[in-house]
Amino acid sequence: MTVRLSAQQILDLVLDAGSFEPWDRPPVPVEANSSYRADLDAAAAKTGLDESVITGVGTVRGRRVAVIACEFGFLAGSIGVAAAERIVTAIERATAEGLPLLASPTSGGTRMQEGTLAFVQMIKIAAAVTVHKAAHLPYLVYLRNPTTGGVFASWGSLGHVTIAEPGALIGFLGPRVYQALYGEKFPEGVQTAENLYNSGVIDGVVSPHWLRHLVHRALRVMTGETGQWQDPNPEPAHIPDVPAWQSVMLSRRADRPGIRQLLRYAATEQIPLSGTGQGEADKTVLVSLARFRGAPCVLFGQDRSGQSPAHTMGPAALREARRAMKLAEELRIPLVLVIDTLGASLSKEAEEKGLAPEIARCLADLVTLDTATVSVLLGQGTGGGALALLPADRVLSAQNGWLAPLPPEGASAIVHRDTTHAPQMAAAQGIRSLDLLRDGIIDAIIPESPDAADEPIGFSKRVGEAIARELYGLVDQPAADRYAARIARYRNLGLPR
Repeated sequence: MTVRLSAQQILDLVLDAGSFEPWDRPPVPVEANSSYRADLDAAAAKTGLDESVITGVGTVRGRRVAVIACEFGFLAGSIGVAAAERIVTAIERATAEGLPLLASPTSGGTRMQEGTLAFVQMIKIAAAVTVHKAAHLPYLVYLRNPTTGGVFASWGSLGHVTIAEPGALIGFLGPRVYQALYGEKFPEGVQTAENLYNSGVIDGVVSPHWLRHLVHRALRVMTGETGQWQDPNPEPAHIPDVPAWQSVMLSRRADRPGIRQLLRYAATEQIPLSGTGQGEADKTVLVSLARFRGAPCVLFGQDRSGQSPAHTMGPAALREARRAMKLAEELRIPLVLVIDTLGASLSKEAEEKGLAPEIARCLADLVTLDTATVSVLLGQGTGGGALALLPADRVLSAQNGWLAPLPPEGASAIVHRDTTHAPQMAAAQGIRSLDLLRDGIIDAIIPESPDAADEPIGFSKRVGEAIARELYGLVDQPAADRYAARIARYRNLGLPR
């Protein structure tokens, strides 16, 4: 059974020893009958606190971080007018001081003794969080056991990154209320941190003892903290002129390194995220906060290890991509996209859940995104699922990467009514990296020596170096100039140069 940690205990686990400075003032007065007043007095005597929430500022490995932590021992962590005012005041102060914010709710919801007036307090808390995020300041949420009701349905679900305590009860309607209303128990295993993680509602499940480490790593990326760039290989390498079909075949090798190897061998920091935050998770893609040679980014890409001819990317994958775009834009850190797909899903479900509209939205969002962007064509680049991640400020391709509206066999079937002309179609359509460079679709080619599958570590490190090179170059450009150049690039693509 999960041991319930107090608000002070969670702060002690996360913050540097002795660094916490409380921001709390005496609670604002609320109307309370004798019974409610007795409840408040008993809660204060039990916990030593004057309300169900503690706010303040401390440091995490020297970095100042604003904190809000609920105390479940105080009337089940419920939020009334006084607690809500304390939370909003802390959020507003964090915003004014330009501080990242860590919130750790544990609550049965809004305070029943205050009724509807307490219920509507969630509006002003959600508004304050939204203003904080609009100031491009990080907001992290650590859900503790339990977090339910209006708290989960407002500030508990608005984090840039949302993680939960192992085994925590997390849900909208508390199981006791559900049973009272419907006369039966809530289905087992639904309202658990682990299930919500697997369902794409939250980003992860982390022990409280690892929270400090995770917050430190996440903020190194989310605050845009950069290292010092030294280019290890500034000279462009020679790219051999090989047939397009050869690149297609090499890109399909089962042992070709993908996005997971890129993170393993080239990232200097990674914090994996999960799903759309709205109950969808597609295992053909991966999203992470990451740093390459000290350059921070949100990384989103297609994961070849999660794909097969029977299991290709669906609309949820593209909604995850759009979540990554929004996250990068809100935090004002670059977005890196990795293309490595054998095609989007061809199914009844994909059609009915809006695959084509999601491709369109990705294109529109990405080409107009208000932050630096880098796309990497790592392997196969088939169809709209690849195109949706392409239009960035800088586009790189692996030597044997390729981009086509259909796999060459599909193009052959349309033009020649067979698949035997696939090699000729690959050559004719200009899909290989050298053709893409010639046509201005990509900006640089990352060499393979001669095939990434034969040198996965070396290749992955070269990709990481190429990404870092572009990131450091882009962040030095004025944002308005960078945006204008991107719009002009895709406006003029294919026109005479």
